[in-house]
Amino acid sequence: MSRIGRMPIAVPAGVTVDIAENNKVTVKGPKGTLERVLPAEMEIKQDGDTIVVSRPNDLKKMKSLHGLTRTLINNMVIGVSEGYTKELEVNGVGYRAQKQGNKLVLSLGYSHPVEMIDPEGLETVVEGNKISVKGIDKEKVGQYAAEIRTKRAPEPYKGKGIKYVDEVIRRKVGKTGKK
Repeated sequence: MSRIGRMPIAVPAGVTVDIAENNKVTVKGPKGTLERVLPAEMEIKQDGDTIVVSRPNDLKKMKSLHGLTRTLINNMVIGVSEGYTKELEVNGVGYRAQKQGNKLVLSLGYSHPVEMIDPEGLETVVEGNKISVKGIDKEKVGQYAAEIRTKRAPEPYKGKGIKYVDEVIRRKVGKTGKK
C-alpha cells in the first residue's frame, strides 16, 4: 500500500468537499473554491470529516496515481482553508520591485522595466526587496513564482537576481589577477 495514498485526509471545519461522477472534486472553504477532475480509476470516499482514497489493484500506474490523487485533494483542502504563499527576494544594486495596481513592475538591470500582470486568483505583495505570491491553488502559486524568478535568475558570482527566500545559491570564486 502507498504510505501517502492510504493516509486519510482530515477536512477542517468550514470546508466542504463534493465528489461528483468521474471523480470531479469540488472543495469549498473560507478562502474560495477549487475544482479538479481526478483519475477515474481511484475510488474517493468521504466518511464524516475525513476523505479516503483507495486504488483498484496493485499495478505500477495505479500505485503512482494513488499517492498523487490523495496529495492533490489534500493540497486543495489546505488551499481553501489556509492558502499558499511563496516568498521571493530581489538582490542586486538597482534591482527593485514595485506594485502598480495589479501589475508587478520589476527593475532588473535591463534597458526596460519588466511588467507582469497578476494572474486571476493570485495576489503579489511587495515589501522592500521581498515579493510574496499568495493564492489558494498551490500549482498556480508555484508556477507564477517560478515565472517571476526566471525574469532574472540568481547568478553564482555576486548572487544578483531574484531567488526564493529559502533558496541557497552556490557561490563561485571570481577570476584572480596575474601575479
